[in-house]
Amino acid sequence: MIDQPTLITYVAIVLGFVFIPGPATLLTAARATTSGTRVGIATGAGITVGDIVHTLLAIVGVSAIIATSAVLFSIIKYMGAAYLVYLGIKAIIEKSPTSLGGKGQLPITAPQAFRQAVLAELLNPKTALFFLAFLPQFVKPENGAVVVQLSILGVLFALIGLFSTIVFAVSAGSLGNFLRRNPRILKWQGKIVGSIYCTLGIRLALQER
Repeated sequence: MIDQPTLITYVAIVLGFVFIPGPATLLTAARATTSGTRVGIATGAGITVGDIVHTLLAIVGVSAIIATSAVLFSIIKYMGAAYLVYLGIKAIIEKSPTSLGGKGQLPITAPQAFRQAVLAELLNPKTALFFLAFLPQFVKPENGAVVVQLSILGVLFALIGLFSTIVFAVSAGSLGNFLRRNPRILKWQGKIVGSIYCTLGIRLALQER
C-alpha cells in the first residue's frame, strides 16, 4: 500500500487545498448561510460524491479522454456553467419568504442541495483534470497495485474535503441562523446565493484547460 511518508505528505497538501476558500467551500457556505447547517452539509456531501466519481473516472481513463479532447472538455464545461447559471437565476427570481414561520421553512431542502451539488461537481471538467494530474504524483508502483493506490488517494481527498465543508457549513449555518432572523436579509438571501452561483458559472465558462 501507500508508504507513510507519502501518505503524510499527501494529507498535508490536501488539507492546504481544501481549507483555502474555493468554489466548493463557497457553495457550501452560501447554502448553509441561507438555508441552514443541514443543507450546507448536504451540499458538501454532494461535492464529496462528485469527487469520488471523478476519482473513478480518472482510474478508468475517462478523465484522460476529456483532457485530450478540446471539444469534449468544452461541452462538459459549458454544460456545467449553464447549470450553475440556471441555479443562480432560479434562486434570484424565486420569491423568498419574508419570515421563517412556525415550522422554519427554508428556501431549499437538504436532498435538493445534495443533488444539485453532485451534478455541479460532475459537470466541472477542471475537477476531472485535477484528479488526473494530482493523484498520480503520489503513486509508486513498488507500493502495490496502482488502481488501489489511486482509489485510496481519491477517497482520502473526498473525505478530507467533506470534513472541510462540514466545518464551513457549521460556521456559516450558525451565522445564517442569526442573519435569517432579520426579515430584510431573509428577503435578499435568494438573490445572494443566486449571484454566487451565476458568478461561479461564468467563471467556469471562462476557464481554459
